[in-house]
Amino acid sequence: MTEVSSDLFQSFIDQVKGYSPAVESVEVGYVEEVGDGIARVRGLQNVRFSELVRFSNGATGIAFNLEKNNVGVIVMGGYDTINENDEVRPLGRIASVPVGMGLVGRVVNALGEPIDGRGPIESTEYYNIERIAPGVMQRKNVGRPVQTGIVAIDAMTPVGRGQRQLIIGDRQTGKTAITIDTILNQKGQGLYCIYVAIGKRRGEIARLVAQLEEAGSMEYTTVVVASASEAAALQYIAPYAGCAIGEWFMENGMDALVVYDDLSKHAWAYREVSLLMRRPPGREAYPGDVFYLHSRLLERAAQMSDARGGGSLTALPIIETLLGDVSAYVPTNVISITDGQIFLESELFNAGQRPAINVGVSVSRVGGDAQTKAMKKVAGGLRLDLAQFRSLAAFAQFGSDLDKATKRQLDRGTRLTELLKQPQYQPLSLTDQVVILYAGTRGYLDNIPVARVKEWQAAFLRTYHSAHAHLAEEIAEKKVVTDETEAKLKSAIEDFNASWN
Repeated sequence: MTEVSSDLFQSFIDQVKGYSPAVESVEVGYVEEVGDGIARVRGLQNVRFSELVRFSNGATGIAFNLEKNNVGVIVMGGYDTINENDEVRPLGRIASVPVGMGLVGRVVNALGEPIDGRGPIESTEYYNIERIAPGVMQRKNVGRPVQTGIVAIDAMTPVGRGQRQLIIGDRQTGKTAITIDTILNQKGQGLYCIYVAIGKRRGEIARLVAQLEEAGSMEYTTVVVASASEAAALQYIAPYAGCAIGEWFMENGMDALVVYDDLSKHAWAYREVSLLMRRPPGREAYPGDVFYLHSRLLERAAQMSDARGGGSLTALPIIETLLGDVSAYVPTNVISITDGQIFLESELFNAGQRPAINVGVSVSRVGGDAQTKAMKKVAGGLRLDLAQFRSLAAFAQFGSDLDKATKRQLDRGTRLTELLKQPQYQPLSLTDQVVILYAGTRGYLDNIPVARVKEWQAAFLRTYHSAHAHLAEEIAEKKVVTDETEAKLKSAIEDFNASWN
């Protein structure tokens, strides 16, 4: 017993001798006032912009306004239980989200926390939500396509990897449908997708996730949610969080696509937060830096140079217009930032032309650089043919007699327009797009009744994949239509037309 006591005593003496007092300095602030998701905090002299802080009730906030006597904090979550003089402690890190392969297939909130009930996210790496965009010397030209699976887009307004292509139109014109079809078409394409839902209803988001799961697309997709019922602060940071998740793929030599649905609601959330912070309002009550709000986000999309791994981040921002007014404040801002726009028109949508893409206003500033050689060959004159058809159709409404050439052009334009109609959730592969556009632009549909064009398309594609599978594989693999391939394709269409009734 004496020996054990002696050992314990000696152990105690060693611990006392080894003790060195350590004093840790922790900055603490106190709430001055709180309300409407905003808190003003005094005492945080060294806090940084966008740094996370924690309130005594456990709520998290972001330092948003750094003023002389206090700090304006936007509260993420419930602020009802925050009281005057409550303690506020900085967390020592800028607002950040987990990144990496652990987020693939998950549904997360604007802070990267899982909300799909599938347990914690396996990630050891974090990226700040606000990051500097790659410089000019770190980029290279956009030259590889993102196959959307939508004929009208891939043929006339192609999207390249590393591009920023705006999708703009009134509500209920199919903007989200285009992005979902694009995500569905990326199966096996080596492109990771991030869908950021900003200000959408929870039911709508649940249906969207269910659609992706049913198609097997959640295997390469991450969904970032800041729903309409959540705080404006979370809606404000959500697109930056989604962009950071996508940047991890880009900086590790992979390709990613991020959809911002939509930036109109993002601007509304930022306006709400800014007005509550008493920032000076400008045009339409938006703060003066609303242009920088979106430019610093969209500039982060890039095609990296080979020296930086050759990865890419493609951005598909969505903007909602009111009565087709593309000259409003936020739409014009985003149009000037992006590399082209796909304009969806209510009149076309209501007339049954879906996707309701206005070919005249839509443009891709990357152009043919983002198209395969096969698509360039078959769709080179499609835009011009459709533009001429539109002008002739407007002229023909006056009821004047038309010569044979004009009538033939009108008939072909009508069939091409019918060919560009496409059901939702049914993206077409590159080889399917090439063959049907070849048939349409080379006049093989001129004798097909307009009402049966889609029927002809479905029947021909079935025959094409069964009787001419080698030809489909050749176009899909080489992505080129050689003279030999064209002769085979021409023969296949002629044989089918001869037997099709």
